Amino acid sequence: MGKDKLRRFAELETFSNVFQLNSVHKGKWNKDYFKNEQDIVLELGCGRGEYTVSLAHYFPTKNFFGIDIKGARIWRGAKTGIEENISNMAFLRIEIEKLEEHFADAEVSEIWITFPDPQPQISRERKRLTSERFLSMYKKILKPNGIVHLKTDNDGLYEYTLEKIKEFNYTIIKNTNDLYKELWLDEVLSIQTTYEKIYRDKGKNINYIQFKF
Repeated sequence: MGKDKLRRFAELETFSNVFQLNSVHKGKWNKDYFKNEQDIVLELGCGRGEYTVSLAHYFPTKNFFGIDIKGARIWRGAKTGIEENISNMAFLRIEIEKLEEHFADAEVSEIWITFPDPQPQISRERKRLTSERFLSMYKKILKPNGIVHLKTDNDGLYEYTLEKIKEFNYTIIKNTNDLYKELWLDEVLSIQTTYEKIYRDKGKNINYIQFKF
């Protein structure tokens, strides 16, 4: 591991807005950390946290968590949060498979899945963040009528997710296979991660689905 990564991991330990492998706040995040009763929104696989940071700026009356297992990536978003004194945002360094260990039933209002690994191999279907395994998890921690957003450049994952939504009779709110051509595109949906900018520069269409259980 390089010196820069080691420095970032060490610095993460000092950040008040980063929680690592810690579930003691399950069901009490608003009471223990945010000190308010605002809706909690998760970004799964947040990487450097560009989307989480932007969402926190756009919606000061909601609380946001960026979730990723890669500490060196989380460091960037967390450091921005400290530098800009963003009080409605934190980061959780865990595997997404362990969401239920950290959030109670109906504790979350909204989930964003932004450019996840599509896990295209059939043998890795269970690892797709919109597989039945994960959808069941989201349904449990989300409040009634809680919303899930998926943004992806991967057409296969997009089609797979539509199939799962249909299979389990979930409700689609918005859906497109070319987001930037939609009249309803807004500032929030226009937020771009590093990966999204790369994909768009290459002329790749961006798929988007908003649905609820």
